[in-house]
Amino acid sequence: MNYHKLAKIALILAVFVIMLGAYTRLTDAGLGCPDWPGCYGHMVLPNSTPALTDAAQKFPNQPIVAHKAWTEMVHRYVAGALGLLIIILAVWSIIKHRSQKNLPLVAPLLLVGVLIFQAVLGMWTVTLKLLPLVVTGHLLGGMTIAALLSWVVSATRQNRNITLPDGGSQEGGERQRASASLLRPGLVRAQYKNQKTAVTVATAAGLIILIIQLFLGAWTSTNYAALACGSDFPTCAGSLWPSMNWSHGFNILSPIGPNYEGGVLDMVTRVTIQMAHRYWALITFIYLAPLALFLLTNQIYRSLHYLASALLILLVVQISLGILNVVKLLPLPIAVAHNGVAVLLLIILVALLARSREIG
Repeated sequence: MNYHKLAKIALILAVFVIMLGAYTRLTDAGLGCPDWPGCYGHMVLPNSTPALTDAAQKFPNQPIVAHKAWTEMVHRYVAGALGLLIIILAVWSIIKHRSQKNLPLVAPLLLVGVLIFQAVLGMWTVTLKLLPLVVTGHLLGGMTIAALLSWVVSATRQNRNITLPDGGSQEGGERQRASASLLRPGLVRAQYKNQKTAVTVATAAGLIILIIQLFLGAWTSTNYAALACGSDFPTCAGSLWPSMNWSHGFNILSPIGPNYEGGVLDMVTRVTIQMAHRYWALITFIYLAPLALFLLTNQIYRSLHYLASALLILLVVQISLGILNVVKLLPLPIAVAHNGVAVLLLIILVALLARSREIG
């Protein structure tokens, strides 16, 4: 197996881990095991009479709920397998990067750093009883791992250097740039002499916009604000701008309480978080959809057409899933899928950013 294939496997596994984490959170299994890294003092959920007795003595206030404990442990096992793959990639890069110039080094080392921090956040998720700041950081850490793996996959694929198609001369490029400035009003306001630079910057800006939306989605989930408006959409309590409390909604330095499962914020504050997620979702779509359409209609970027198509399709799917989450009152399959599509959007934007830099 070569490095590129191993990175692809790690990327697929990272998506699976994120979706498992979403399933764990949405089924209220995040505290299915009261300790870490084991579960009731064991690396495998206890089921024998002596082990169950020992668990009951160690954790008298938290009786074993088998399906929740197993959900949490499966998530940990799969995350551990992903961690092993990341370490293999990093060691491979360290050993071979001098002889194999196309192997990345910085990204795999960053992956190891994020992996270590993820393990710490995983422990704090349990010991701090689902503190929203910690759980949000844990979710975004998983997204960061997926993004870095997407970059590694893009950096190690074959045929990385993409030449311009016929007609992509300097004169033709000028005509493309002139027409592009008319086709994408508001997309990239500054004028760039090099269209490749402009698109790279536009894609990077789109990535930042998406990351903000990922934070808002994670903050909505970890504060149990997904159903703050009930099934009301697009309004909330009959208004597009309901009563909200922004200072409380985004107070990330809230005091540590005994248990955050189910959420502790009042309803007005949860409405604030939910509506912020909706407002920014609209901004994200308004920015990314024209970017995808521009890439699809520009022949200079025909090598990116499949990624741009996937971006556009997933944007529509994600908006649809978000609406269904509200009107159907957060059905589990749709809610998990919403998390999965979010990480796919991130992966695609990172790939677009990496590959747009190679065209020329």
